[in-house]
Amino acid sequence: MKIHVVTPAPPRSQKGNRITALRWARILRSLGHRVAIEEVYRGESCDVLVALHARRSYDSIVRFREEHPDRPLVVTLTGTDLYGDIRTDAAAQHSLELATRLVTLQPAGIAELPAHLRGKVRVIYQSAICPPGEHTPRRDVFEVCVMGHLRPVKDPFRAALAARLLPPTSRVQVVHLGAALEPNMEEQACAEMTANPRYRWLGELPRWKALRVLARSRLLVLTSIMEGGANVVTEALACGVPVISSRISGSIGILGADYPGYFPVKDTSALAELLERTETDAAFYRSLATWCAGLADLASAERERRSWESLLRELAAGKE
Repeated sequence: MKIHVVTPAPPRSQKGNRITALRWARILRSLGHRVAIEEVYRGESCDVLVALHARRSYDSIVRFREEHPDRPLVVTLTGTDLYGDIRTDAAAQHSLELATRLVTLQPAGIAELPAHLRGKVRVIYQSAICPPGEHTPRRDVFEVCVMGHLRPVKDPFRAALAARLLPPTSRVQVVHLGAALEPNMEEQACAEMTANPRYRWLGELPRWKALRVLARSRLLVLTSIMEGGANVVTEALACGVPVISSRISGSIGILGADYPGYFPVKDTSALAELLERTETDAAFYRSLATWCAGLADLASAERERRSWESLLRELAAGKE
């Protein structure tokens, strides 16, 4: 089939939607399909449209449905879709109705949808591959990785603020990777580095280099207010790096409701307590590592490939 993937993230962007679109294009091509990635659907002939983001890709979704009312339309729901836009935005809500299939990146997101739409949903976990070579943690510090662009929905400085509360004996160092996407956030990150010796912001690195930093880290910390199903979590699982996360649906859908490494959203003190415990309590750290190792298959590239193969087989058969 000829498949068009629409993502609001522009070419060469390191935003999650562009990274996801590129990975899916590789998977779909490996399954024998022809794939084009574009920011906007402009009426080109294709057999299937895959649109990332119900609200931001709305115009493309409507145009495709109007021009090809009988062809399959797959809408992938991001965090801002699931936990924001579909509750209040008419365009996002209309996109859900127009879709042949809805894709969520973890199963907890299904509960956010109206009951009559849940039968359309297919869950596709995002895969990841650990970079080759050995990744030995630094011995001089307890390196903690925060990997995400600097914007409010990521609550990007929460780990830095928590690190300030740690005792003088702590060796925790927060290493933050990601571009400053909001006004004044670069200035804020630089000011935090000056004031906080436990915080280093490296900015936006090439993806291969960022994954190497993650792979050598003792811990991934995800501080987001909302996520559809953060790829960085499955990247950590693929690299064998335990996770601490804000207690949000997008992480619960990947790590499980009973995972012991959660803290309440925006709770600096609780995050500081978790950081200190992971550093000083070897049994607790092992429990996180063992739990995450048991979930490594969720990050399997073959699993994601099979999920797409199954979905496309359904669409080709014309199943409702």
